[in-house]
Amino acid sequence: MNRFVETISIHEGEAPMLDLHCERLNRTRSEIFGLDDRIELSEHITLANSPGPIKCRVVYGENIESVSYSPYTMRTVGSLMAVRHDNIAYRHKSVDRTLLTQLTEQRGACDDIIIIRRGLVTDTSICNVALFDGTRWLTPSNPLLQGVRRAWLLARGLICEGDITADELCRFEKIALFNAMIDFGDIVIETKHIDTRQL
Repeated sequence: MNRFVETISIHEGEAPMLDLHCERLNRTRSEIFGLDDRIELSEHITLANSPGPIKCRVVYGENIESVSYSPYTMRTVGSLMAVRHDNIAYRHKSVDRTLLTQLTEQRGACDDIIIIRRGLVTDTSICNVALFDGTRWLTPSNPLLQGVRRAWLLARGLICEGDITADELCRFEKIALFNAMIDFGDIVIETKHIDTRQL
C-alpha cells in the first residue's frame, strides 16, 4: 500500500508553510489515487505553542492515517559524499525510503550524501540544495523531491533554478541544505567538503 508523509515545522504555535504542505499532499493524492476531494491539514493538526521547533509528521494514503509530534533537533552536516544513481525516483514524499537509506550507507566518513542522477546534482538524503557561485544561489531544476521550502524560496526569488552537473560542483563556493525543518542558511558547507571520488 502506498503511504506518504508530510513533515511540518511548528514553532511558537505557527506552521508558516502549511499551505504548501497541503498543496503537495492533495497533489499526491490526485496523482497517485485519482482523488479530487481536498484535505485541509489545518483540520488535522494542532499548532502547539512550544518555544522550540516541533516536528509534526502526517502519514497518509487516500486519507490521513496518523499525526504525531516530537521535539526537533537539527543534526550537524559538515561534509557530503557524492553518489550516483541514474534511475532513482522520489517525486512523491513516500514513507518508503529504502533506496535513499541504501545510498546513504555509501557516505563513508562524510555526514551525508549528495545524489547525482544522470550527471546532474539533485538532493541530499533529506534536503534540497542550492549552490552559491559568488552572485546567486542556484537550485537543481530537477530535484528528487519538490520540497516545500524550496518552493517558498523560489517564489520569493531567494534562489533560482538551473541544471548543475557533477563536474561543475567545484566552480561553486558553497552549498546550502534546507527542507521543511531546516531553514535556508542553517546548514551551509564549503564545496571543498564534497567528496566526489565515487563518481
